[in-house]
Amino acid sequence: MRCPFCGHDDTQVKDSRPTEDNSAIRRRRCCPACGSRFTTFERVQIRDLVVVKKDGARVPFDRDKLARSIRVALRKRPVGEEQIERIVNGIHRRLESLGESEISSKLIGEQVMEVLLELDKVAYVRYASVYRNFREAKDFEDFLGTMIGPAAP
Repeated sequence: MRCPFCGHDDTQVKDSRPTEDNSAIRRRRCCPACGSRFTTFERVQIRDLVVVKKDGARVPFDRDKLARSIRVALRKRPVGEEQIERIVNGIHRRLESLGESEISSKLIGEQVMEVLLELDKVAYVRYASVYRNFREAKDFEDFLGTMIGPAAP
């Protein structure tokens, strides 16, 4: 494994252990050249997933991009990093278990929204505002109206 700090080709594993949900192996590494320490994760990859965007473009599935979008929605919310990691692992496993190598970005977005709706309503609205491309306050009002239901007279 290459050192991300100095680029040295050979780093040493100091500690290995499974993650909390046993979906990966967490390895603490040390670079003998510069002395830097860093963490890597080793995961099983069943198949290479390709995301089909709205415009038809095909890009490789990026687990880190999925995690970043969820982190942005959950910023300053009472949800820990390990819980976010479990969410990303769960979504990734569900996508792999579909048996398809091409997955629509819409399906990924809907899965994220489904999880966030159960987990944190504020994060759900934040994610939906970007995912559904809200342009003005009326878009928020309409979305919240469908989320909450009709108002009592």
